[in-house]
Amino acid sequence: MTPVVAVTAPRRQVDGRERVTLNTAYVRALDRAGLVPLALPTMLAPERAAQALQVGVRGLVLTGGEDVDPARYGRAPHANLEDTDAGRDAAELALIAAARARRLPILGICRGIQILNVALGGTLYQDLGSERPGPVAHTGDDVRHTVRIEPGSLLERTLGTGSATVNSRHHQAIRDLAPGLRAVAWTEDGLIEAVEAADPSASWTVAVQWHPEDLNERALFDGFARAVA
Repeated sequence: MTPVVAVTAPRRQVDGRERVTLNTAYVRALDRAGLVPLALPTMLAPERAAQALQVGVRGLVLTGGEDVDPARYGRAPHANLEDTDAGRDAAELALIAAARARRLPILGICRGIQILNVALGGTLYQDLGSERPGPVAHTGDDVRHTVRIEPGSLLERTLGTGSATVNSRHHQAIRDLAPGLRAVAWTEDGLIEAVEAADPSASWTVAVQWHPEDLNERALFDGFARAVA
């Protein structure tokens, strides 16, 4: 049977009505990798969201979206903090805990790397432009920059390269790295752009700050699919 993976789907206002949404780029990327994406609403209570991983789901994808509430890592809100969703934070934290307990593969994308880092004890820059200004642009629909990938890392083995040109649509990023993670990709100015599990015996875990689904980047999704299988 084709493996099923849970993909976090947030709520959005569309045409004046609240809806559960999932960008079709995620669906297409996972489908091309031979997986069935199961859209999991993040408005569910945390315990119910976590229960979804007990019904034949073989992996977890944490998608992009809102800022993470800084209260989750013990910080006061920054003046440039954008929209947050406390319910989504709670649901995804529960999903991460449940996936790790079941040793399910985890793929984090954009906000996904941020909530994973917070879940495991790390912190975030709430606004890169004011808290960590630098020469690399990180926000914009057409922004591209290069990342350097750690030799020998799971990410390098998965992508088959030691560097990549990626898109960049974020104003938050990892500040203090969580103890259970290790950084494996950086921009030219040293910002962390990808992480994986620090323990090599842990279940497959890779999270990136960019949006591979919008780059038609097959390698990362194919690597996730192999781990799921």
